[in-house]
Amino acid sequence: MNDVLEQIINRNDTWRGRQRRFHHHEPSANSDSHSCTGLATGYSNLDKQLDQGGWPLDSTVELLSDSNGLGAMGLFLPAMERLSEQQRWQVFIAPPYIPYAPLLAARGIDTRQVLLVHPKNRQDLLWSTEQALRSSTCSAVFSWLGTHNYSYSELRKLQLAASGGDSLAVLFRPNAAAENHAPASLRLQMREYRRVHILKQRGGNQHIDVDLPPAQDVPGQPQLWELPVWPAAGSRCEAVVEACSPVA
Repeated sequence: MNDVLEQIINRNDTWRGRQRRFHHHEPSANSDSHSCTGLATGYSNLDKQLDQGGWPLDSTVELLSDSNGLGAMGLFLPAMERLSEQQRWQVFIAPPYIPYAPLLAARGIDTRQVLLVHPKNRQDLLWSTEQALRSSTCSAVFSWLGTHNYSYSELRKLQLAASGGDSLAVLFRPNAAAENHAPASLRLQMREYRRVHILKQRGGNQHIDVDLPPAQDVPGQPQLWELPVWPAAGSRCEAVVEACSPVA
């Protein structure tokens, strides 16, 4: 019975409403939210493969990578630039390194709106992430969950927090997490340079690779796919140090 149920869950059309074939993008009854429009990723090839036409703002996105997700930050720079216009916080929770502020500024991201949060332990990490997702003052939440083991219920709690807001919610986890079920509506892997693997997507294509050609880059802007960083234990970047405080 469990095998049959898993097959049903993994079928794309399980999550699609009847109107999906007419491109109305109506959400299914078993989704956490009824939002139908995503935030453009900045890469048309990827937008075409995403059910909402971009990043979901009513759910968590998991990015699986064995390089702490740092090599994947280039994937989110266009969205961060657009979200910066909202003048809300863009939160980095438990980043393994401090982001390189000059690069963010060069991409039009206001570093005064970048909030760095350094939880002391696993419990604080989950709490900070949930609070940031529930806060209406955050336009983006990037949380590095590390190599800890998380129960489905713990991840589900973050998913529910994201479903009640309108933030880009990205959870960075190692590739080994792909072996476990997760409530995130979108799970991606960065296993090759400038190539995204869609591992799971509620209501859309799954198990496909999407190439991000250089032709889709913003002319004249930094296109680094791994942010230059300084060790978190060392000197902090002066451009963002004023924003280094816990999420209220």
